[in-house]
Amino acid sequence: MFDDFNEDRLLTSTKSQYDAEENALRPKTMEDYVGQEKIKHNLSVYMSAAKARGEALDHVLLYGPPGLGKTTLAHIIASTMGTQIKLTSGPAIERSGDLAAILTNLNEGDVLFIDEIHRLNHAVEEILYSAMEDFALDIIVGKGPSARNIRFALKNFTLIGATTRAGMLASPLRDRFGILCRLDMYTPVQLQEIVERSARTLGIAIEEEGSYEIARRSRGTPRIANRLLKRVRDFSVVSGKNIIGKEEARYALAKMEIDELGLDETDRNLLRALIEKFGGGPAGLDTLAATVNEDVNTIEDVYEPYLLQLGFIARTPRGRVCLRGGYEHMGMEIPEKARKQLSLFDEEE
Repeated sequence: MFDDFNEDRLLTSTKSQYDAEENALRPKTMEDYVGQEKIKHNLSVYMSAAKARGEALDHVLLYGPPGLGKTTLAHIIASTMGTQIKLTSGPAIERSGDLAAILTNLNEGDVLFIDEIHRLNHAVEEILYSAMEDFALDIIVGKGPSARNIRFALKNFTLIGATTRAGMLASPLRDRFGILCRLDMYTPVQLQEIVERSARTLGIAIEEEGSYEIARRSRGTPRIANRLLKRVRDFSVVSGKNIIGKEEARYALAKMEIDELGLDETDRNLLRALIEKFGGGPAGLDTLAATVNEDVNTIEDVYEPYLLQLGFIARTPRGRVCLRGGYEHMGMEIPEKARKQLSLFDEEE
């Protein structure tokens, strides 16, 4: 039935998906995983209880902004449970037959990790309902009056779904996850610990002030912290520096146009467009995206959350609005038409 399914197109092991350097930076145990203390504690309890019962871990939904370690956490769960992990993503599963082939190839207790699970199409999503709840696969064979339902038994498995948009999941799918974990943004101190751990792994000499300088400009995101560390290393190597200190980090980050708060050129372009072209707002997301020549989803998932967290912009029913902190950071004067609007936000605070 699934002979035309190319498993290698959808499923990849950690070894082939990530290069050696990237894979080396991933924590392998809960003890090495920095931050998300409440999630780590609760997951450890759930996994210990499941192993004591000799059962597969209940299905897990990991949600939060990109780059916070959802994929890493999925690998740690599989490793702790002593099972294999299969990786795929919502957009890669185009047909219900694709998902059926993946599910029938899982062994007892295996972990199936679906990244961007909110992007599964409706037909594929419906296959998951009985698979998650009953560990069974319902297939309709034939058409019309002669059509019949065939049920395949599946081995007990754990589905780990990762999404940046939990609200876009259909309620029937979301309700079938027994464990829901919301990952929070990291503090500069936590990111500094991650930067220093990654530096040791990569053999990079770094001073405490240098690691903190990178950490505080990493937008609360470990993925960005590791990326900046590697780029700062490149600048240090070329300039002949043997150790990354505060000044070396500041110089490299300035060359990359990353400012004191971690804003890059796209962030500043968004704020500048909102202030100069729309008088501080409100401006619709589609219009704003077209103005700065960026994808709408990229703005909404990558850039907006950090600007919202800093209090530089606000979402309103009429569109995005620049707040007082955004004007101050950009060193730009507040337009007259925006002053009354800002006073309303000030009163709410």
